[in-house]
Amino acid sequence: MKTFTRLATVTTMAALALSVAACGKEDTPSSNAGGGNAPASDTCQTSGATFTPASGVDIAGSSTFEKIKSGGTVRVGVKFDQPNLGYKDTSGTRCGFDIEIAQYLASQLGIDPAKIEYKEIPSANRETAIKGGEIDYYVGTYSITDQRKNDISFAGPYFIAGQDLLVRKDDNSITGKDTLKGKKVCSATGSTPIQRIRDEQLTEPNNIVEFKTYSECVSNLLDKKVDAVTTDDAILKGYAAQSPTDMKVVGQPFSVEKYGIGLPKDDKALRDFVNDALDAAYKDGTWQKIYDGTLGKSGSSATPPPLERY
Repeated sequence: MKTFTRLATVTTMAALALSVAACGKEDTPSSNAGGGNAPASDTCQTSGATFTPASGVDIAGSSTFEKIKSGGTVRVGVKFDQPNLGYKDTSGTRCGFDIEIAQYLASQLGIDPAKIEYKEIPSANRETAIKGGEIDYYVGTYSITDQRKNDISFAGPYFIAGQDLLVRKDDNSITGKDTLKGKKVCSATGSTPIQRIRDEQLTEPNNIVEFKTYSECVSNLLDKKVDAVTTDDAILKGYAAQSPTDMKVVGQPFSVEKYGIGLPKDDKALRDFVNDALDAAYKDGTWQKIYDGTLGKSGSSATPPPLERY
């Protein structure tokens, strides 16, 4: 039987010796929170950006920052199985666009990125983790929605993606969302893509397949147990780039997904600070360097999106 480890053998990326991209402290109980095995993968590649901790940082009125400051570390919710976004390779190194955005923000908060405590939290549990104080912020293809704003708050967006489809390379029967009828479609539990498939009735209810992680969907796609994986094009392009002879992204994006930094709902002071930090990264070229060296390697180009402050 094919497994997701097949993706590991497709390409080999060159490793860059960037200490901030090496793992920070690991949260062992949550290391398998995604519900599946982290893919045995090629070596992480980073953008080469450096993130020097700021000094003298103070965020008046932010209870979250006070905890960060007193503890000398920051707890960040992330994904571990999304190539070029939030990824952990076989050596335990983390890399990708989201990871480096998380590291940049930690440095702006005065924390050495090497001291980040990463927590792998699946899509369905993100709001719970933020509300319960398990993490200080979440960076992991987290779409800003009005419904989620009832429970948490968002800084950003720091990237805009769109829902799309990943299929096997030899499958020409699926060319877009309007060709999904009768097809088994897989996505992550608690994600906006799986809800859109239901709401728009793009396939029959018994053909909708859910797992905790997208990597489990990809394994099932390669094993021919599902016909398509649907989520944001940024995520799907990473999988396709890692296994170009086995999979492809088809159709046109059929949604607008604004990725935000998930934060505690009532900590406006921290939200304003993170927005200011993102704005600075947009203006001084840090964001572009991070993007070009990570997510941009999946085959797309982008520029920073406008911030939506509230």
